[in-house]
Amino acid sequence: MMFHTTFGLLDDLSVCAGATATALLAFIAWFKFADADLTVLFKSRFGRSVGSLKGKVVWITGASSGIGEYLAYELAKAGACLVLSGTNNENLAFVKDRCCGIQEDAEVMVLPFDISDFPSHEFQLKKVLAHYGKVDILVNNAGRSQRAAFGEIDIQTDKEMFDINVFGSVSLARHVMRYFESAGIRGHMVVTSSVAGKLGVPFSATYTGSKHALHGYFECLRIESAVTGGMDVTMVVPGPVRSRIRERAYTSTPGQVYGLEDTPDAKLLSTERCARLMAVAIANKLDEVWISENPLLLLLYLSQYMPAIFRRFLIKVIFTKQRISKIREGR
Repeated sequence: MMFHTTFGLLDDLSVCAGATATALLAFIAWFKFADADLTVLFKSRFGRSVGSLKGKVVWITGASSGIGEYLAYELAKAGACLVLSGTNNENLAFVKDRCCGIQEDAEVMVLPFDISDFPSHEFQLKKVLAHYGKVDILVNNAGRSQRAAFGEIDIQTDKEMFDINVFGSVSLARHVMRYFESAGIRGHMVVTSSVAGKLGVPFSATYTGSKHALHGYFECLRIESAVTGGMDVTMVVPGPVRSRIRERAYTSTPGQVYGLEDTPDAKLLSTERCARLMAVAIANKLDEVWISENPLLLLLYLSQYMPAIFRRFLIKVIFTKQRISKIREGR
């Protein structure tokens, strides 16, 4: 009798082990082709529709190109009321026209200004409120990238990049946050960070520092808001995406740009796909989303859940100059 029980238990364990192994292999096969974290991919199928943002007033900075531009198109499809900000008036007008082409009755306000012009932020908010009467969601998307070795970077470059990537977003967010509080609105702050906000990205020290700083500021805001019940915060962490960000990237020298354009054959995540998943994250008020193809998506998981192994062993194997260049340029 005991032998029958033992063999029966072994059979059950074998079935369980087989099912687990099959599930693990299926997960590995799926993960190989994943382009975002599990939560946002799940929500893209089974979560709240982006259409739930219809009628919401969404203010997007950095909307004249790249992720901000294509996010505007996604939200226009959903029927959101848009405020498009950036420094390129011609591009902003183009984005507005295309939004109106996507959605015939689209409501789009063009509001050009420089995010690093801090004194103007309160005035810009007043313009939005005069036009729409409210703001529901602020998407802090304005920013610039960088290519330079740590020891060669001029401190003025650090200051200029932090003004754009960090202090501009923080300043505007504070004005909008005060509006949320005074109006009694549970608002939503969305911040475009980067994989560089979660990992140390070699040869982009200032950019990496600026994106880490965004996480520091807005994670504090998230916790404070959890206490007061004031607003939601979504951190968006994209990897390499097809855009003009590399073309206008800083170098080590103030006033100098990197000037690299994306080549047509570069294996970069499409701007449309990134914007679509970002819209899903906004509609579902997700705390943090990772939007990237492998191998960077895998590195994000490893650094988050196995930090000691990642830092001590994997960095030496993965972060060679040649591999970094290939990942960035989509080769």
